[in-house]
Amino acid sequence: MNKPTVIHTTLIAPCGMNCALCHAYRPDKSYIKACPGCRAEDDQKSRSCVKCRIKNCEKIVQGGIKYCFSCASYPCALLTHLDKRYRIRYGMSMIDNLESIKRSGIRHFVRAETDKWKCPHCGNTICVHKPHCLSCGYLWRERINSEK
Repeated sequence: MNKPTVIHTTLIAPCGMNCALCHAYRPDKSYIKACPGCRAEDDQKSRSCVKCRIKNCEKIVQGGIKYCFSCASYPCALLTHLDKRYRIRYGMSMIDNLESIKRSGIRHFVRAETDKWKCPHCGNTICVHKPHCLSCGYLWRERINSEK
């Protein structure tokens, strides 16, 4: 069984996204440059990641807010919209992630994410944007949806 991707605390975006689960961070084509995560420098990111309105929120950029839950406007319309989209399309909630970080701390959250997003078939980390494991092809999203 393979080891899952090591999820560092720096891979958790201000919005609560776990960048280790993102297709941009783990592209399935070898010629695509991998994104270094939301908190890394922009020079290696896709245009959509660079232009992210949450990452570029002035309260985060200028206010020194590390996670959206520290903002007086939490949850703002941008985060609520993103959360709704991810809940429907990918079975994941940014707001739930942020609440977990707020309640238990980032290190506990990262440990839980490592277990939660491990492919039960091969042990590699699952990409939230794909219905199957990029390493072995296991159809994880169908399994999650059938359990609801």
